[in-house]
Amino acid sequence: MRIALLAAALAVALPGMAWQGMARAQQAPAANSQKVSDGVVRLGFLLDMSGPYADVTGPGSAAAARMAVEDFGGKVLGAPVEVVVADHQNKPDIAAATARAWFDTAGVDAILDVAASATALAAADIARAKNKVIVFNGPGAVRLTNEACSPVSVHWAYDTYALANSTALATVKAGGDSWFFVTADYAFGQDLERDAGAVVKANGGKVLGGVRVPLNTADFSSFLLQAQGSGAKVVGLANAGADTTNAIKQASEFGLTQGGQKLAGLLVYISDVHSLGLKATQGMLLTEGFYWDLNDETRGWSKRYFERVGKMPNMSQAGVYSTVMHYLKAVQKVGTDETSAVMTAMRETPVDDFYARGGRIREDGRMIHDMYLFEVKKPEDSKGPWDLYRLVATIPGEQAFQPLSASRCPLVKK
Repeated sequence: MRIALLAAALAVALPGMAWQGMARAQQAPAANSQKVSDGVVRLGFLLDMSGPYADVTGPGSAAAARMAVEDFGGKVLGAPVEVVVADHQNKPDIAAATARAWFDTAGVDAILDVAASATALAAADIARAKNKVIVFNGPGAVRLTNEACSPVSVHWAYDTYALANSTALATVKAGGDSWFFVTADYAFGQDLERDAGAVVKANGGKVLGGVRVPLNTADFSSFLLQAQGSGAKVVGLANAGADTTNAIKQASEFGLTQGGQKLAGLLVYISDVHSLGLKATQGMLLTEGFYWDLNDETRGWSKRYFERVGKMPNMSQAGVYSTVMHYLKAVQKVGTDETSAVMTAMRETPVDDFYARGGRIREDGRMIHDMYLFEVKKPEDSKGPWDLYRLVATIPGEQAFQPLSASRCPLVKK
């Protein structure tokens, strides 16, 4: 009852928050769960449930988390495992306040995803202060494993360095050697523009300019006109979710691509391509950390996910499942949910599942795994609604992600 009342109080204190899963907290702890704090393992997910990233994280990520808990058996060390979800509304103050309340009074043991980079950075500060595990699948800012790295944080699915090092590099090599950036004006977009711009310049290209765009902008006309007027061969979209799809749709309406310029979507999810359609996206190069049709394992898991959610998973949603399983296996291995012991086990144990083979967590918190460069198929080459990508290259993790020699993480020994 105490937890149920707490949830209600927090819902009032933090308006608009979608607080889910706490009702199950009234269950009595299992008799043999003494090594688990308060007899329940609670996993928190701070997601965008209704905003511009709801389609690429949101309910789909929550579903993946619950699917993982069910597949694990619903318990670890005899204690029930609960999933708690909140909508941070893309506001860092709400993300920080929720994380603090979860850790201080709601018995949340770990936060296993935070959608968007600014909110992730805010929640990461709280997790570090409270000495609680926090893992990221939705956000992309590479600073999460650089200046903002910590002993309790892990960056799982992708980051801006890997996206730039794959998509931007391939685009420049294909002749797109002059760029103009349309950038989401917050941590993720800024990091992505910086990393992609560095790749362009390092490979003989030029950055002719850029424009910063507020998050969740509906009208991109003035920004696209600036891109069109720049004369750049490539318009780099350093944004994500609804911002990306809106920009691509409006670029087509403005005749930007018909005029000879190419779009480079630096973070494009499969759900974005499905929503826009192959006619609008055909030929686009993009980078993902996962694709449902890579092999028998990815197809098998994705089919089960589709039956539950009604769409194929993207790399962040599949990453949530992988993260939950890895965390619960670590708790099982060390016999406790104590942060230091669990983090040690997570770092020592390879990630070997449908999501990643031979993955590993480095000292900066980066989970190293293969990334994939895809080309979006032409409509006539697709065999079904979700048959969207052609694999161009598999990029080994050591090449895809920032090398430790370039790390700005204070935990890295040089």
